[in-house]
Amino acid sequence: MQGKETRGILKIGLPKGSLEKSTFDLMARAGYEVTLGSRSHYPNIADPEVQGVMFRAQEMSRYVENGVVDVGLTGYDWILENGSDVVEVAELVYSKQRRRPARWVIAVAAESPIQKVEDLDGKMVATELVEVTRRFFEKNGINAKVEFSWGATEVKARLVDAIVEVTETGSSLKANNLRTIGEVLTSTTRLIANKDAWGDPWKRKKIERLALLLEGAIVAKDMVGLKLNVSEDSLKKVLSLLPAMKNPTVSPLAGNHWYAVDTIVAESEVRTLIPELKDAGAQGIIEYPLNKVIP
Repeated sequence: MQGKETRGILKIGLPKGSLEKSTFDLMARAGYEVTLGSRSHYPNIADPEVQGVMFRAQEMSRYVENGVVDVGLTGYDWILENGSDVVEVAELVYSKQRRRPARWVIAVAAESPIQKVEDLDGKMVATELVEVTRRFFEKNGINAKVEFSWGATEVKARLVDAIVEVTETGSSLKANNLRTIGEVLTSTTRLIANKDAWGDPWKRKKIERLALLLEGAIVAKDMVGLKLNVSEDSLKKVLSLLPAMKNPTVSPLAGNHWYAVDTIVAESEVRTLIPELKDAGAQGIIEYPLNKVIP
């Protein structure tokens, strides 16, 4: 439903804490460089029409729902935990360490007699994600007592029967000698909008363009561009080696039956691809970074 347009400022909430650095990096690659003073909660964003404020990811969806900010970045887990009524504009698969979803897992001490989730019936579970965890146990017919835990939940695994904790790699759980027995939720970062802001034509267009550029920056993070020259005799063989997103751009060079080839490939493939291209007859191979890839 379209509302009255109020052109001017789009207020965006950016997550403090573990997602802060990766979010600033993503925003910069999308064209919205963010700078923040050491004691400030109001970052400067390289767009005069965008005004930022820092909130914890855990509370972001409530501030978006209540209109404190128009749009925000937070995890799907905290949207569910808060039961927030917001517009989910885009799923942005990035995290504090790498491009993969975060997992909320049920973990117990390695020496615990508890072997499966059903063994937690009548037991105590500590977590920061209380409501989602309660609903998980209720759905599975398990009568577990879920209590709130402020951070560093791993250390409580020997004080209660189990914990529900977020992990990306599992390294922290292993370091604390914990064992995973189940998974409650898989979560990714979402760009969410206030419903009234989404109904404003100017703000909606601004949010949609922000989402487009953020998604493009995420796609580009694992990609690189390649440029090379190749003779007509070797062109077919070189093109057969290129795993392009679509088709590579091939442009004839002046004279001598040579061509310039430009394409985009996964960065992980470059170390094997470049020597193969060289062997196939490619010359003047240039690898260059990408900020955004818009499909």
